Amino acid sequence: MKRIVKRGVLPFAAALLLASPVWAGQGCSDKPLEPGTVRTALQTAAQLQQQLDQRAPKVALIARVGQDLSQYGLRYSHMAFVARGAAGEPWRISHLLNDCGQATSALWREGLGNFFLDDMFSFDSLLIVPDAKIQDRLEKLLRNPAALEQMHSSSYSIVAYPFSTLHQNSNQWVLEILSEALSGQQFVKRADAQAWLKRSAYQPDALKISTLKRLGGRMFKANVAFDDHPIDQRVTGNIETITVDSTVRFLESAAPQTQVIPISAPQMVELPLRNATASATASE
Repeated sequence: MKRIVKRGVLPFAAALLLASPVWAGQGCSDKPLEPGTVRTALQTAAQLQQQLDQRAPKVALIARVGQDLSQYGLRYSHMAFVARGAAGEPWRISHLLNDCGQATSALWREGLGNFFLDDMFSFDSLLIVPDAKIQDRLEKLLRNPAALEQMHSSSYSIVAYPFSTLHQNSNQWVLEILSEALSGQQFVKRADAQAWLKRSAYQPDALKISTLKRLGGRMFKANVAFDDHPIDQRVTGNIETITVDSTVRFLESAAPQTQVIPISAPQMVELPLRNATASATASE
């Protein structure tokens, strides 16, 4: 059983001073983040923390705009769970991250500041708060590392097919954990979660990806694979995959009391930075 990695913890104030190339979310690149980018990232996290403090969920989900997906009609690229161990403790995120463009991934648990501490396309974010029953079930799962790893595959593809266990992308891990909370079951393997999702009418997003892009992805990017997709999708280029949008749609349908709160990028006003933490991250 692989251990869920916990990244180092630093106060936000220290984050503003320690934006080194490796520390500031650029473990895959030697290019340091600009100080203004770091400040905006930390303001974004502080703004999100205010919303979390006010609403005080046991567990919520958050999403970011790590890259421009507008050509596919999508806004948010990556999502994670967010929770705190006990009242007054810092918020922590749990999510799956790709290993620096390689064909592998790992699960990470880290401070809220990490989530935006990278070269984001936009600092808009999304907060998703399920109903209390779903939060209770998610809280139990997030406190069980073995259960989280049971739904994890280290073979990564950014366009993983939702009904195959060959690969996995970051949003797929979130969706498969959500399937356990929504169903009230703890699945033994990923295939069980996917079977439940199919029975429950989960609908992935279909991305129109040209032949040239598909060939380029397969040949030059280790974290892009299409071999898990049905042959008709590979021929037509209508590639179904798990997105933030499709996950939120499914959650709202399965749990209608779910609250979805868009949060605009901060205007660089002074916000309280209490209890927030940050360290290195990887983008998606």
